[in-house]
Amino acid sequence: MSIKKDQDHVIIFDTTLRDGEQAPGCSLNHREKLEIAHALAALKVDVIEAGFPIASPDDFDAVHTIAESIKGPTIAALARTIEKDIERAGKAIAPAAKRRIHTFSSGSDIHLEKILKMTRAQNLERSVHAVKFARTFTDDVEYSAQDTTRSDLGYLVELYTAVAEAGATTLNIPDTVGYAIPAEYGTMIGTLAERVKARVPGVIISVHCHNDLGMAVANSLAAVRAGARQVECTINGLGERAGNTSLEEIVMAIRTRQDYFNLRTNVETREIFRVSRMVSRMTGMIVQRNKAIVGANAFAHESGVHQDGILKERTTYEIMRPEDIGIEGSDLVLGKHSGRHAFRDKLAKMGMKLTDSEIENAYNRFIELADKKKNIYEDDLLAIARDQMDVIENAFILDYLHVSAGTETVPTATLRLKRGTEVFQDAGCGDGPVDAALKTIDRITKVKGQLIDFSLQAISVGKDAMGEVTLRVAFGDDIISAKAASTDIVEAGTRAYLSCVNRILFNRAAHAKTKRDPGPAL
Repeated sequence: MSIKKDQDHVIIFDTTLRDGEQAPGCSLNHREKLEIAHALAALKVDVIEAGFPIASPDDFDAVHTIAESIKGPTIAALARTIEKDIERAGKAIAPAAKRRIHTFSSGSDIHLEKILKMTRAQNLERSVHAVKFARTFTDDVEYSAQDTTRSDLGYLVELYTAVAEAGATTLNIPDTVGYAIPAEYGTMIGTLAERVKARVPGVIISVHCHNDLGMAVANSLAAVRAGARQVECTINGLGERAGNTSLEEIVMAIRTRQDYFNLRTNVETREIFRVSRMVSRMTGMIVQRNKAIVGANAFAHESGVHQDGILKERTTYEIMRPEDIGIEGSDLVLGKHSGRHAFRDKLAKMGMKLTDSEIENAYNRFIELADKKKNIYEDDLLAIARDQMDVIENAFILDYLHVSAGTETVPTATLRLKRGTEVFQDAGCGDGPVDAALKTIDRITKVKGQLIDFSLQAISVGKDAMGEVTLRVAFGDDIISAKAASTDIVEAGTRAYLSCVNRILFNRAAHAKTKRDPGPAL
């Protein structure tokens, strides 16, 4: 079933789980994708692009689970203009009440020659066939030609008209490499919309912009003014290279400047801040303090003149209210005397769905944390809950950690790990306490990783704030990312590294099983 066409409505197509997850250093497991999908549904986005099912069995499973579980938004899956891709996408989204196949090719000569190795005519023919084949799985089909902003406009008109006549209901015109300038892009969108709609009036024009020159949001808004009625975007602007169009900026620009756009979205803006923090914590991608809408400084005022104006009348220096995006004062929530029921209820209100055993483990972590710090914040709870979602069956678990370091001491770490009923204990030295702990893990697990990125962020405020460590570790050609949080930075780094080790062991075991039992052909 296609989305109802409404010329006053801008469709918000969220691709955080597909294009956003491709950002370097950003990785999500199956459970995390599902939790974010639930949060996006609560945000009331129109379309969730859940993944690229042909990419891997795990990607297929994640899209299929989201299609089964999420109600409200249309669930979309990406596919190249290849029958096996489209068939795989169709199967992945089959359980969804509203489903879409998003198939893509390219439009520029450089892409056609260097990547696809085909002529313009061959690309057009294959694109038309792909759309017709996709229509056998759903009547909601989107088509994109990559790199349109470096393509010949005449060819784009011919290509998009042909796929629209073949049954594509949404035509996406992406600025794949972030090359466009707003006025130029708006003119191009207007021309394409006019010429294609002259032949196929009901088609929806969509845009997908990258931020290489810092103009993804500006280009998307120019396209909306020129007639586009779908914007593809991500939470916090996540995406490859410099990222994608930021969902929160697009939505709040349209809402705040209704006098200019005279348009609306269906987004529940009071969910924006919560979803932004969830995605940041789960991906390990930090939101810069001066980020528009959701950055820590977005509603902060330091200038004396500004502070004076705000105290007299908030609208003197604020064009939006913090409440509009879901910031409702202090988020201090629980203390050490809070019980399991209050803990479970708070997690549920935050959109976190954990099993009974995960709740019990998370609650025990919460009590341990409450003994170490006076105030517990929502972000602390989110970090604890996310750690429980990251557990892999038969994984190594940190049971004990002691480190010694100082100016006249060789940094040493003593660790005890558990895996099922087995207990492993060892000690080692390193250049620092974190290095010593990681080398000891290598020796115990017999897996050697190379640390290529280590970042630290305070989760909440105060001297006793939890620190969240995000790591990227290379195991040969495989690069694994993970994160963990603790009031002890060494412990957080150790837990994050151990999570990377568990993931590579799990991946290797799954790969070995797949080689023994490859399953059905794609």
